[in-house]
Amino acid sequence: MRLDKYLKVSRLIKRRTVANEACDAGRVAVNGKVVKASYDVKVGDVIEIGFGNKTVKAEVTMIADTTKKEAAKEMYKLL
Repeated sequence: MRLDKYLKVSRLIKRRTVANEACDAGRVAVNGKVVKASYDVKVGDVIEIGFGNKTVKAEVTMIADTTKKEAAKEMYKLL
């Protein structure tokens, strides 16, 4: 699954366009490397997202095309 879509479905970022812009600006890194929105996310990847002066670090535990709001938190584990 594409990184921008994963960020939206897992609700780490609310909208796919915002996720896409964050990737283009270089604020999203996977396993320590800055990646583009088209990066293919795999289970076990560690995603780091920079929000201003705060950084969110999450490990991918599950990949699903769609989820309910309650189940979205099971797609990742915050580190």
